[in-house]
Amino acid sequence: MKFSMHMPLNVIAPKGEFQSQEATVRIATSLERAGVTCGHVSDHPIPSADWLHNDPTGHDAVDPFTCLAFVAAATKKLMVMSSVLIVPYRNPFLTAKAAATLQTLSNGRFILGAGTGYQEIEFEALGVPFHERGAIMDEALETIRLTWAGGAVIKRGRRFNAAGNEARPIPSPPPPIWVGGASPKAIERAARWADGWTPFFTAATNVKLVRESSIDSVERLATTIKRIEQMRAQMQKTSPFDHCINFPYPVKTFNRTEAEQFCEKTDELAAAGVTWLRVKPPNPSMAGYLDYVTWFGEEVMPHYAES
Repeated sequence: MKFSMHMPLNVIAPKGEFQSQEATVRIATSLERAGVTCGHVSDHPIPSADWLHNDPTGHDAVDPFTCLAFVAAATKKLMVMSSVLIVPYRNPFLTAKAAATLQTLSNGRFILGAGTGYQEIEFEALGVPFHERGAIMDEALETIRLTWAGGAVIKRGRRFNAAGNEARPIPSPPPPIWVGGASPKAIERAARWADGWTPFFTAATNVKLVRESSIDSVERLATTIKRIEQMRAQMQKTSPFDHCINFPYPVKTFNRTEAEQFCEKTDELAAAGVTWLRVKPPNPSMAGYLDYVTWFGEEVMPHYAES
């Protein structure tokens, strides 16, 4: 099992506690020191104010590419991931360029976690047709792959026309793409276009689309993983494929007993086919966040040092 830990660089209060160059370096180097494989941030350029302030899952977000570039520059081994980038919000060539640049300058440490999005009000603010987001997502994933392959791209899309355009740098290897969502279409999309699947366990939320596209049990998780593997076999895809889900159980105290329970739950998810876990430490303060990371490195990571 490998772990990606949420970096609370989106937290705006108290001012400067998490959003500063110094804070970014402290968080990034603490994860690397703890032996965590990866750090991640999410993506919401201009979310619903009601969701931001009133939904239990509401949160601010930094720009993923800018933030992850800072993190990569402050570390040597820590991988960085968007969890998840809302792909339809952006022109696919701009996404391909930013991802290729980050992959190249981080020496191959970027994972492009990609999602379709669900906030209609955010789509409207960005001028993207909400009800076309699935088709835009599929088109973008194909286009990003074409762009990363190098050479001239000839492709007409819904909102673009490449008539022999070429982008540099060419990432070698290209970043893995992990697709989120648990709807039937998202599962097919992950099998067809991605190098991994990264859904969410259902959280308390007022957003119907989030509930419908999430995983709600270990049993459903295991069944879906088997389904994806079957679909990939039917498509004759044999490359490595990861399954990454958020750790859905709260950690109450930072002691050895809690670490043992964490590992038991982790092993249960591994038995279902999970290869990566996204972990979200509490962040009441920088000190509280770092205490969790230290506990994780000392009590949890030794169980998975050879993963």
